[in-house]
Amino acid sequence: MMHQLSSAQKQIIQTSIVALLLIGCIAVLMPFTGTLLFAVVICVTTAPVHNRLLALCGGRSSLAAALMSIILLVLLVAPMALLSGTLADGVETAIRYLKPVLEDGLPSDPPDWLAGLPVVGSDIGDYWRKLVASREEMNTLLRQLLDPTRKLALATVSIFGQGLLQLVLVVFFVFFMFRDAKTYAEALHTGSRKLAGNLGESMLKLANGTVTGVMVGIVGTAAAQSLVAMVGFIIAGVPGVLMLTFATFFFSMVPVIGATLIWVGAAAWLYDGGQTGWAIFMILWGMFGISSVDNFVKPILISRTSSLPLLLIVVGVFGGVLVFGFIGLFLGPTLLALGQVLIREWLALTDTEAPSILS
Repeated sequence: MMHQLSSAQKQIIQTSIVALLLIGCIAVLMPFTGTLLFAVVICVTTAPVHNRLLALCGGRSSLAAALMSIILLVLLVAPMALLSGTLADGVETAIRYLKPVLEDGLPSDPPDWLAGLPVVGSDIGDYWRKLVASREEMNTLLRQLLDPTRKLALATVSIFGQGLLQLVLVVFFVFFMFRDAKTYAEALHTGSRKLAGNLGESMLKLANGTVTGVMVGIVGTAAAQSLVAMVGFIIAGVPGVLMLTFATFFFSMVPVIGATLIWVGAAAWLYDGGQTGWAIFMILWGMFGISSVDNFVKPILISRTSSLPLLLIVVGVFGGVLVFGFIGLFLGPTLLALGQVLIREWLALTDTEAPSILS
């Protein structure tokens, strides 16, 4: 006869089953981690709007969640789809523009502005004429430049397409999160109380405030940059001001590149049209006007809507982006805020309290 399992063996088996179940759940959710976290961020920051809609809908959570999803589709997905189409058209236009150069080669003499550059202008001019004289060498150089440029353009369009699909998936998740928001909120509060008591409640509230503050900083900075950019586009006489303003707003939320891609493109268009003075103005406006807004406004907005010190906000934003990507904009400052609370609570403990809480 088989011996009955001891209590210790049963506990080991139960623990193993739970561990395997958790590992399986994590493996299933891993591909959607970034999307789910972004959906959580949107739910946290738009909760006041959802609560207002919920009251107007007479407490019908499904209707309020559906209305929120429609609003997000109009505000996020529709402009992104429009920008994706515009970007694809821009890539085709650039290819058509470069095709004659690739087929006919470079002109015999370099542009006057390039040859007139101080110190290096004459050397560039000599190398330009050497390339034109040696068609084989010129074609080799053009092919070397064309391949990475084509890959970069295709990668950019692909990233926008993937981002558009991800946004649709985010809105899909947001609907269910808002529909069952009461259940999720109660579970979070209960779990935080069971894990850390009053400290857990404080950390949950701090995380909510930090995420909201970072979102306010990002969206507020993007709005400020787009307004400054719009003024510059109008002054310089760049066409399609409304579309460029929308593009600046969305690109301003992208780390590293930001809105630079938009105002540099506008400056290139002005220069190509023979408006060198306005092209220089656009570059200066972008460097000292549009880009400076991101450097100064974002930290100030985040620090005013969050209790986190300005230094930790800057470190959290940049460090979070380096480690987690775009979602790190929110995770970085939030993790530092929670760590700061834990350190303060630990330092505030007396010698007699410390063993009971840390054990």
